[in-house]
Amino acid sequence: MARFPEAERRLFHAKVCRKCKSKNPWGAEKCEKCGSKALRPKRKEVKA
Repeated sequence: MARFPEAERRLFHAKVCRKCKSKNPWGAEKCEKCGSKALRPKRKEVKA
């Protein structure tokens, strides 16, 4: 089911910490929870 562009941005425009798996803002340089610099963009596709 297709989502609205506003919903897509709100859901997927974030970074996820590789260490503690917390969600961070897109502009973050390090994790707000654990302080790690290992961040990745949130996946937009579901792995099958």
